[in-house]
Amino acid sequence: MTAAALALAAAGCGIRGTSVPVDAGGAPSRVSCKVAGGDPESTVPDGVRVTVYLVCSSTLAQVERTVSPPKGTPAVTRLQAARTLLNELQKQPSADEDEAGFSSAMPDDVTVEAPRKGDPADAVRLSVRPDDLPSFALAQLVCSYGAAPALGRTRAAVLGGPDDAAPQRYDCSADVLANPDIAQNNALG
Repeated sequence: MTAAALALAAAGCGIRGTSVPVDAGGAPSRVSCKVAGGDPESTVPDGVRVTVYLVCSSTLAQVERTVSPPKGTPAVTRLQAARTLLNELQKQPSADEDEAGFSSAMPDDVTVEAPRKGDPADAVRLSVRPDDLPSFALAQLVCSYGAAPALGRTRAAVLGGPDDAAPQRYDCSADVLANPDIAQNNALG
């Protein structure tokens, strides 16, 4: 009887080991990925609603936030909108967002600047090369910029880094939303 039990234990679950790494995706989750209600802390008088994409259950999902409009300017510039969205991605999720399972992968030290001479008009320059960002952070940035009315709602972002490399277009496709790891391989040049 002991030999049979030992043989059964040695057999394991029938899945053979392999030396090839396998990515089976994120673990299943029971978080809702839906913010329950408006967070009273985030209510801003005369605020503007913006959409940002946060990480939830290994995918990206939209979250609506209210931000203060820039003071002293009648219209929001592309650069102001890009900075506001980046700032929102760098904030910790609100209590309601956290309870719904949201997080952000955006590093705190990333900044955004205007395009350089010769860059496409819709480009922005980051303080790091876009492909050096964690893939989830890049996907969050691309999809948040792509959904912004002030940035043209193009479902994409044209991003460059601090180096002399030309900015590249990154699309926010359904595939990127479902699997943010592919954002770095989604540049169109």
